[in-house]
Amino acid sequence: MIEKKKKHTDTKTRRNRKALWRRINDWFHLWIGIVTGIPVVLISLTGCLLVFEQEISELSRPWWSVENLGEERLLPPSVIRKRVEHQLPAMQIRKFWYYGDEAPVKISPDNSDSLIYANPYTGEILALVDHEDFFHFVDEGHRNLWIEGELGRQIVTWSTLIFALLLLTGLVLWWPKKWNKRQVKQAFTVNWKGKWKRINYDLHNVLGFYALLLGLLMAFTGLIMGFLIVRDGVFTLLGGKHKMDKELRAAQTWSKDMPSDMDGKIDAIWHVVTREIGENDPLQISIHYPQEKDKTIYACTDMTNGTWRSLFFDRDNLSLVSSSNKRIADEDPAEWMMRSNFGLHTGFIGGLTTKWLYFFASLICASLPITGFYVWWGKRKKSKKG
Repeated sequence: MIEKKKKHTDTKTRRNRKALWRRINDWFHLWIGIVTGIPVVLISLTGCLLVFEQEISELSRPWWSVENLGEERLLPPSVIRKRVEHQLPAMQIRKFWYYGDEAPVKISPDNSDSLIYANPYTGEILALVDHEDFFHFVDEGHRNLWIEGELGRQIVTWSTLIFALLLLTGLVLWWPKKWNKRQVKQAFTVNWKGKWKRINYDLHNVLGFYALLLGLLMAFTGLIMGFLIVRDGVFTLLGGKHKMDKELRAAQTWSKDMPSDMDGKIDAIWHVVTREIGENDPLQISIHYPQEKDKTIYACTDMTNGTWRSLFFDRDNLSLVSSSNKRIADEDPAEWMMRSNFGLHTGFIGGLTTKWLYFFASLICASLPITGFYVWWGKRKKSKKG
């Protein structure tokens, strides 16, 4: 008799604990979801637009497509620099981004907010575009909700963390009590024949489940960008080791003729990177003239699927220094994750297919606070009538 009472008490205690955790889960999902609803909607909607920034920008620029005259006729940076400065004498030019042999070269002047786009075969200026264009505005919203300073960035980062927790608490709410045919159908399909309240509930519940994994991935990679402690923690867990040596050490010595001036050095690096070092779309390269205080010359290659390879050349002897990235295929898991984080966050990692998946997942994430609020509002009005 005593044992039966004890078992009954233990069962009741477990049920009470389960009920308590469920109430906490439900409270968090409802009220914290309402508080962070607006930031989540804005972050998700701006993310939708940024997924296809490059494609939309190219379509909206009739001058973007350039006749391909062959890579041997592409002008090196020093020549483009002189020709552009001849057309715009006031510009201080040192940053170039080649998009390949069928697109303009983007030039970022140090003393202007305008971006210069020039023909890579002639140096002719094709367009001047304000750096603070539509997508710059969208990007500012995605990163800091158009709030200047650290406050905006912190709001976005903490909202991202809370959203990840909301996805997990939502999974608890979505989980069917019984895995029978009826409840499984309700959990995985939208009842389009139902009333609007039912459709709205399914849009929140069902679509939220389908976007769960990508939503968590976007949130997690966003937290790596937003919280240094998360970034360092992931790096350490994957076996990464921070480089303590900050001295310039040659990883590969320059084996060609040494140019005498900076123009010659920039052109030589451009030629070596595009013809020998770059592997993925090698004609797409970013290269910068160094400032007086810089000890190295920066170039970037292998810009594909949201990843890139940063290269640093000693400005005196052009040796490739040890701080340069390896080929991404040769990186250890920790370095691979750090370099792939942007592609994993944006959907660029798998090309057009993953871009579309991320677009729809972001759209669903943007809808969740709205449909969730309507679910709560409908129940609230119903309880008042009762």
